[in-house]
Amino acid sequence: MKNINTRQLLVYVLVAVMALGTVFTYFPRCASDNSGAKQPQTNQPTPVVIVAPPFNADSAYNNVQKQVDFGPRVPGTEAHKKCADWLAAEFKRHGLTVITQPFTANFYFGKRQAYNIIGQYKPELPNRILLCAHWDSRHIADKDSNNKDKPILGADDGGSGVGVLLEIARLLKDNPVNIGVDFVLFDAEDLGDDTDPVGDASPSVMADDPNNKSNTWCLGSQYWAKNPHKPGYKAQFGILLDMVGAIGAKFPLEGYSYANAPQAQQRIWAIAQELGYDELFLNQLSGGITDDHLPVMRELKFPVVDIINLPGNDQNIFGSYHHTHADNMSIISRETLGAVGKVVSEVVYRTGKPVQ
Repeated sequence: MKNINTRQLLVYVLVAVMALGTVFTYFPRCASDNSGAKQPQTNQPTPVVIVAPPFNADSAYNNVQKQVDFGPRVPGTEAHKKCADWLAAEFKRHGLTVITQPFTANFYFGKRQAYNIIGQYKPELPNRILLCAHWDSRHIADKDSNNKDKPILGADDGGSGVGVLLEIARLLKDNPVNIGVDFVLFDAEDLGDDTDPVGDASPSVMADDPNNKSNTWCLGSQYWAKNPHKPGYKAQFGILLDMVGAIGAKFPLEGYSYANAPQAQQRIWAIAQELGYDELFLNQLSGGITDDHLPVMRELKFPVVDIINLPGNDQNIFGSYHHTHADNMSIISRETLGAVGKVVSEVVYRTGKPVQ
């Protein structure tokens, strides 16, 4: 990952200004004492009612560390296969029904065996949520000044989203909820051709152009979207976590999500602000990112929101460590992992309602 489409950015900004420009005025009701004289009512902050159980940021951090300990998770390597087995075992340990979906990934540099790893919580329930992340790491450090041809550890770009999802899976095992949840860990996301920017596909249509080099990315989600583990698979909505663990992370409103999943995106960001994370979940629009949510929305036609770290400018939009050897455990923050985990788990538990 990842490419950013800035061609639509001006349109997004104009739409965002129009959407956010309406001002709502609140006139509080007035109370009366026994004499009939109206008394001013003091507006007290509405207490935040937390529905989800406590999210353990240390556990999420350890999940990231474990992945990094395997080494770079590049398809075709021993570290990749060992990590795949561990992820499947972790899902099973948390009581999920596990499917390992093998496929041949046709990378721009050749073919390799890859695996999507799927954990189903309450697979019998028709009402479902999709939670997803990619678990592979990049095969080259193409943005580094040294060892550019060697693979990176991908602590944030790959490891962090998986670390958060494994902790949410643990929460569901210990604190049941009345909704089905599908955890899908996509493989072969981050081994695309970064020599050409994303093309002109509209963020509202997301046309599938086979000649566009953006299609060399996200091979696991492209495969799963066309071959879901359950034919005709649908979810109320999905949440994609990508690079959600770095120190100083910022999560603006990703452009393709804004265009194609606005209601789900607005709800997630509203919950984040309610929980006090407004400086992390920014109420500002970014460009569209070529990421795993695009194939899913294109093929399966339900909204998926990308929570992705975009802290930089147009020259280094993903941060200084992106696709370099600096993407290691030194940049991972328990606080960032915890904030994202609390927001996503709160969304899940408010949607499904805890089992009493």
